[in-house]
Parts: sequence; C-alpha cells; structure tokens
Amino acid sequence: MRVSDLDDLVVRMTGVGVRRQNNELLAGLDWSVELDERWVVLGPNGAGKTTLLKLAAAEMHPTSGTVDLLGERIGRVSVFELRPRIGFTSAAIANRVPGDEIVRDVVVSAGYAVLGRWREAYDKMDIVRAEELLGALGVLALAERTFGTLSEGERKRVLIARALMTDPEMLLLDEPAAGLDLGGREDLVARLSELAMDPEAPAMVLVTHHVEEIPPGFTHALLLRDGRAVVSGLMDDVVTSENLSKAFDQDLLLERSGNRYFARRR
Repeated sequence: MRVSDLDDLVVRMTGVGVRRQNNELLAGLDWSVELDERWVVLGPNGAGKTTLLKLAAAEMHPTSGTVDLLGERIGRVSVFELRPRIGFTSAAIANRVPGDEIVRDVVVSAGYAVLGRWREAYDKMDIVRAEELLGALGVLALAERTFGTLSEGERKRVLIARALMTDPEMLLLDEPAAGLDLGGREDLVARLSELAMDPEAPAMVLVTHHVEEIPPGFTHALLLRDGRAVVSGLMDDVVTSENLSKAFDQDLLLERSGNRYFARRR
C-alpha cells in the first residue's frame, strides 16, 4: 500500500504505545502528518517527543498500536528500505560522525546511509547536490573543513544538509536548536523557516521544548505530556497559553510578535 492509498499521509499512528522496562513512554497516541504539513512537537522533558520521532524515523517499533510511514506498515516492511526515504537529524547522529570527516563527505555519504566515508563511489552530481545543500544552509565555505572543527550551530546545519541529501519524503528534526547561542538559534530558525515555506520541501516534523524555536511557516503542532497527546491540530489552535500551561504544568502566558512565539510564567 503506497502513500496515495492513505490520503496523502506520510505518518499515521493509531493507538500507539511504547513501553520499556515497565515505563510507558507513549500511550494511546493517534497522530497523522500529511505531505504538505510542517509539524512542531512540543512538551517537557520525558513527554515522549524523542520516542515519537524515533517511531516516525523507523528506528523503533511500537509496543502496541500501528505505525504507517510513507504508506508502509512498520513490522511488515524492511526498515532498511524505508529509512532512506526519511531525513532524520538528532544529537545522537551528530555524536556518531567521526571528528576527522570532511564536511562535504558528511553530506554526500547520506546516499549510502553511512556515517564516515570509506570506499563508496560518488559521481559529480552527488557532489554538486551536497554543495548546493550546504550553500542553501549557509555553510558551503566549510565544505573542506573537518566536522570536529565546527561550532555547534555549524554542525546542526551540516547535518540538516545531510538529512536532505537523499531528497527525502519526510524530514525529522530532533531539537535542532538545542545548545545554540542566540545568534545561532536565530540563524537556524530563519533557514528552517525558508525551508518550511518552500512548496517543494518534504513534510517536516520538528521537536523542541521552546516556542521561541518554532520557525515561521510551520503549520501544525502536537503537545505531549507524560507520553500522551494534550492537543494537536493547526498551529494557532494548539499553541495557546491554556494548552501550553496544561502541557508544561505551569501557568504560562504565550505572547506573539509578528510570526514568532514567546512564552513566560505568569
């Protein structure tokens, strides 16, 4: 069954639960993402955000319920065939990149789904695409540098370029702005906003703790708490003072300036 059979859904989770060592990481979750949607997933530490993203990246199987990705049912398809169709970036991936790896090779090696170029052969079109993506993310000048010499913000942008290298049908970003200073965060948010507003870009899901990190152009939001959905839907309906207060168990005031969000405790 292909994605067209699922009404253009790239993700469909139905009654999903994940348990590990008697801990319930997700419970009874229903969630879906369409081809042209850009989702942000918000919630406190331990809410289940990273677990959700691992399910969407075909890196984890649910304990209960069903997960359909790009028209394929997890458990009935080889995840090794599915994963190249999904762009995924996280701190865990960054930690696995060899420090002496050339930046251009970090990106181009995504075509073989490997971290650390060895004896793979790449043609000129691969190199050109890798450099185009590095340019789009403002780090083409770093192409000959080694990954270990980059700043945190530069590494984040290189890994997003890598995640886009295979022209994925879905892009998953796990806390891309974590650890960045104010300037690095704002630069990254602006570049992700450009990507979100590109009609040719894949469906996107971004996990964060902070509403300040939501790039303009994102259309939907899911709030999680204790492994359960608090609310999900269109951005303006979901990201409100009331809903954030429920998700974070704090009396929070949400403010908006232009197309950016800001939150503080009352």
